[in-house]
Amino acid sequence: MPTKSRKSTPVIEDEIIEEETPAIEDPEEFITFKRSHFYSVLVVLAFGVGLLVGYVVWGRSAAAATTTAVVANPEPIYVEVTPLPTAIPEPVVYEIETEGFPSRGPDDAPITIVEFSDYQCPYCWRWHVQVYDALMEAYPDKIRFVYRNFPLSFHQNALPAAEAALCAGDQNAYWEFHDALFANQESLNNQSGTILEQTFYNDLAASFNLDVATFEECMVSRKYEEFIQNDMQYAASLPIDSNGESAVGGTPTFFVNGYRLGGAYPIEYFVQIIEAELAKTQ
Repeated sequence: MPTKSRKSTPVIEDEIIEEETPAIEDPEEFITFKRSHFYSVLVVLAFGVGLLVGYVVWGRSAAAATTTAVVANPEPIYVEVTPLPTAIPEPVVYEIETEGFPSRGPDDAPITIVEFSDYQCPYCWRWHVQVYDALMEAYPDKIRFVYRNFPLSFHQNALPAAEAALCAGDQNAYWEFHDALFANQESLNNQSGTILEQTFYNDLAASFNLDVATFEECMVSRKYEEFIQNDMQYAASLPIDSNGESAVGGTPTFFVNGYRLGGAYPIEYFVQIIEAELAKTQ
């Protein structure tokens, strides 16, 4: 029997292909490298975040503080500031028209006092009884005194009284009537606000032996009403003084050689200006 030959099956060994394994670096060295980069990035990020957070927190705190301040202090805050020194303004020297108005004293007197006045004004009366006579006696022949009218609208008897004095002036009795009106100011400035009758003025005129009929006709015709109104308009047209006040803002107002005294000043103020003006002529 034929012998069967055994076929030998060749053994094929699988070819093992070894993959190239990358060289493994030292673990400690590898970790140290990575950490340094990581920490650097972390520091930068932390710094940036810190700035951002600080800005947000600071901004909110400032806004909150501002809001709190506004709420806590609703009223405006005033800061005292010391003003810089300024020069004292020079007084305004007025050139007041005097021609054609009632005057007493020499025309060439070195001192001219112009008074804008109201016969019903209590301050005008006080100046007349306390200063006027004493001043004229202290400087005889050196003062020319000029009276101009400024009857206030709320004095019901001021305008008729001014007209009465001017009508008396037609009979050369202006200053006598002027003084008599101030002597009877209690009647003019009565507490009840009564408008005086024509008989009051007629009686005064009769006391000076004036022609009463002519005097009354002058008053009734309102002969001097426009003259007095022109006085008032002229006073209002004067420029303000160095203190920003109206030249004639009330009664009485005086101009001593052009220097303004607004009010019933005592005699000392007039003497001071008069003496300074007289010194200029020496």
